[in-house]
Amino acid sequence: MNFVTGKTTSVRAAPRGEKRARKAVKGTLDATADQEDLPDLTLTDKAYQELEELITTLVLPPGMVLGEQNLVQRLGIGRTPVREALQRLARDGLVVVMPRRGILVSDINIRTQLRLLETRRVLERLIARLAAERSTKEERDVFASLAQDMRDAATASDDLAFMRLDRHFNELIATASRNEFAVRSLESMAALSRRFWYQHYKQAADLPLTANLHADVCEAVARRDVEAAGDASDKLVNYIESFARKTLDL
Repeated sequence: MNFVTGKTTSVRAAPRGEKRARKAVKGTLDATADQEDLPDLTLTDKAYQELEELITTLVLPPGMVLGEQNLVQRLGIGRTPVREALQRLARDGLVVVMPRRGILVSDINIRTQLRLLETRRVLERLIARLAAERSTKEERDVFASLAQDMRDAATASDDLAFMRLDRHFNELIATASRNEFAVRSLESMAALSRRFWYQHYKQAADLPLTANLHADVCEAVARRDVEAAGDASDKLVNYIESFARKTLDL
């Protein structure tokens, strides 16, 4: 279901690239974890993903006060996982926890977004280059599949499909970079960027161009072309910055 139009979209709810990205990320975790048979998602992960999507797609808009018990009922997930998910969302800057008052969905600020992009440019270029150099054959196959799904979302102008693919793209490229320090610095910025984009894209963004620029990064990584991956990342951030500056005129 498209949250903007209210219509069922032609792009699959779980595109092949998204499914394979989950498997590739999980496979890397399984290879390095001490535990066996890790679940695909913990309840905290599930609560976090569902709440993050509700916030980034503005179903839960900036300034809204959230009640923990209401969220438990809405998600059908226990209080502890929801509380842990809210703590993660607070670290990501999407909510502000107010003791004894509730949880406030944070405001969206253009100046914060521009400062964020200064950091993203450097980190995303590094991570894209590392992913092109260090990704496994399985991961490169998934990047190729994600690229096609991004182009399908571009053709259909499907905002929700793109946002979901973008999240899995971020997860996969982070895993493939094999640099946890760069990833930790970048991961908290992704949701803030998606929410900013979702708020303004109908007035100022070119969704097909955005999705195709992501696809260009995916294809460069799939080819193991380090220079092309860095250049594609720069072009993507250039566009995102120009989009952010356009919102000043809205």
